[in-house]
Amino acid sequence: MKISAVLSTLLASATAFAPTHKAPASSSSQLSESISDLKTIAEKSNPLLKYYDPLNLADASFWWASNEQTIGFLRHSEIKHGRIAMFAFVGYIVHSNFHVPYSYSLDGAALPDVSLSPEAQWDAIPLNAKLQIFATIACLEIWDECGGQVGIEAEGMPHYMNGRKPGDYPSMGNFRDNVHFALDLFDPFNLSKNKSEEAKAEGLIRELNNGRLAMIGIMGFLAADKVPGSVPLLADIARPYSGDSMAPFGGDFSFF
Repeated sequence: MKISAVLSTLLASATAFAPTHKAPASSSSQLSESISDLKTIAEKSNPLLKYYDPLNLADASFWWASNEQTIGFLRHSEIKHGRIAMFAFVGYIVHSNFHVPYSYSLDGAALPDVSLSPEAQWDAIPLNAKLQIFATIACLEIWDECGGQVGIEAEGMPHYMNGRKPGDYPSMGNFRDNVHFALDLFDPFNLSKNKSEEAKAEGLIRELNNGRLAMIGIMGFLAADKVPGSVPLLADIARPYSGDSMAPFGGDFSFF
């Protein structure tokens, strides 16, 4: 949690160090998201199911956005949630089997051990530690949403609803140069720098499928723990949990 606190403090002022170039109007950005693009991706990611949109979300225009901007929002959101789900899936397995030997507070208190389910481990963490985690997440979200609007557009990276490749995350270069060392969240070690565009496209399809599977997987873990027998494949390893996984602060405030 001490690391989270440091990150929160540093990232909170990150936007102040964005370049002062005037960002071009969003209308100048090239939009390329369309239903035909979604159908192409769907056939590559799942040749059997292909394109499937029962709620017709791809035909919508959210809030003030155009249909193309809405599709950009939906694609970016799916990739982002898939990545978080992959972290969550692996994290659930790790915290179900291994005790992380670190403290979450300045007084040296140890993290909850594997005698508790991952959900119960979260409940056992003090409120201040949870708020640090959420503050860090909020800072990263703000940088993703606003970074492209306060200078990064001038460097060729618009907002993901105005032409940025879905899944790309603004570079932390300005923060790294002016505040503190920080790796980029998107390809931090430049592993895909020299890959061909075809290889990158194939990798994005694999990531998309892995993220979708991880979203199903982590929800399966939560369901199996909350409702015994709801996921037969996990019946023998599920760890009963009496709390509410959908209320992350359920044990911290009386109104949850």
